[in-house]
Amino acid sequence: MLFDYRAKDQEGTIRKGVVEAESETQASEVLFRNGLTVMSIERGAEAFDLGRYIPFFKGVSRKELVLFSRQLSTLINARVPILQALDILVDQVSSRKLKEVIREMVSDIEGGKSLSETIARFPSVFSNLYINLIRSGELSGTLDKSLLYIADQQEKDYDLVSKLRGAMAYPIFIISAIFIVGALMFTFVLPQMLSVLQEAGAALPLTTRILMFFTNIFSKYWLLLILGFLGVIAGFVMYIRSSGGRIIWDAFKLKVPILGKLLQKLYMDRFSRNLSTLIAGGIPIVQALDTVAEIVGNSIYREIILEASKEVETGRSIGAVFASRKEMPKIVGQMIEVGEQTGELDVILGKLANFYGKEVENMIATMTNLLEPVIMILLGLAVAVMVAGILLPIYNVASVQ
Repeated sequence: MLFDYRAKDQEGTIRKGVVEAESETQASEVLFRNGLTVMSIERGAEAFDLGRYIPFFKGVSRKELVLFSRQLSTLINARVPILQALDILVDQVSSRKLKEVIREMVSDIEGGKSLSETIARFPSVFSNLYINLIRSGELSGTLDKSLLYIADQQEKDYDLVSKLRGAMAYPIFIISAIFIVGALMFTFVLPQMLSVLQEAGAALPLTTRILMFFTNIFSKYWLLLILGFLGVIAGFVMYIRSSGGRIIWDAFKLKVPILGKLLQKLYMDRFSRNLSTLIAGGIPIVQALDTVAEIVGNSIYREIILEASKEVETGRSIGAVFASRKEMPKIVGQMIEVGEQTGELDVILGKLANFYGKEVENMIATMTNLLEPVIMILLGLAVAVMVAGILLPIYNVASVQ
C-alpha cells in the first residue's frame, strides 16, 4: 500500500512524499529508520496495478535487471557517486516497475541506507544472491565488480532458460494448433459430415463410430468440457503451489524420461554457478548454501542443500552430504569433496557449472532435433484418423450408390 506522509528531517526541514508499506505502522517505522519524524501519514490513492491480477506483469524481467546491473557497474567504475548513478539510470531503464524501485532506492540512500539495505526491501526484484553479493562488494570495496559478476551470472542463466523455452516453443505451438483445429472440427465440420454417413445407412467402421461418440459429447457439452478443463488446470496450479504439492510435482519432474535428466542438469548448473559466485565473493559457506537453496528452483534440491548447510555447521563436508543422496549426481559430490580438500571449492564449482551448462545446451539441441519427427508422426496420425474415420466411409457410400 502507498501512504502519503509529511515529516521533519534531522535539520527540521519539512518533507512530503510517498512511502510503500504493508500498514501505517510499518510506514511510520520506515520513515523513522530514515531519520524522519512523522507529522502526518495517511493512505494514498493507488494506481491500478495489473501485476496484482496477472503475475506476468509483476516484477522486473531478468533481461532488464542484467542491463541495470551492467550500467550501474560501469557508472560506479567511472567514479560516479551512487546517487548520481541511480538518477541517471532512472531515465535509462524502460520498465515502469524498475523506475519506481530506483526512485525509492534513491530516497533510501539519501536517508542513510546502504545499497544492499535498500535493495533488500524489494525481494520480488532482487534475489538473495543479488543482495548478498552487493553486501560483499560494499564491504570489500569492489561494488562495481560485484555488479558486473551478477550481470554475467544472470545473463548465463537467462541464456539457458531462453534456449530451453525456445526449444519447447515449436512443439507447444504445433500441439496447441492440433487441439484448436480438432476442437473446430468436432464443433462445426464433423457433425455435418457424420450426419451424412448416418443418413446413408451404411455400416460404419470402428474409427467412425468413435469419432461420432466424441463429436456428440463435444457438441452437447462443449461449454462444460471447456470449463472443466480450465478448472482442472486451475486446481493443478493451486496444488503445485502448495508446499506438499510442490514437493510431489518437483519429484515427478525429475523422474520424467529425458526431461527429468535435462532439468537435473539445469538445476546442477544453477546450483554450481551461483554457489561458486557467492563463495568467490567472500560469503560464508553456510550463508551461501542457504541463499542458493532458495534460488535453485526445485524443492527436492532445496531440502538437500539446506540439509548440507546444517551439516556443515556440525563439521561435516558438503560433498559427503551430497554423496549420500541419490537425487544428486555422483560427480557433483565427488568434485565438491575435491574442492573442499584442496581449498578451491569456488574454482571446482565453476568448472562444474561450465560442464553442466554445456550438457544442457547439448541436450536442448538433441531434443529439438528429435521433437521434429515426433511432431510429424503426431500430425500423420491425426490425418490418418480423419481419413479412416470420415473420408473412407464417404468414399465407400459413394461407390455403392
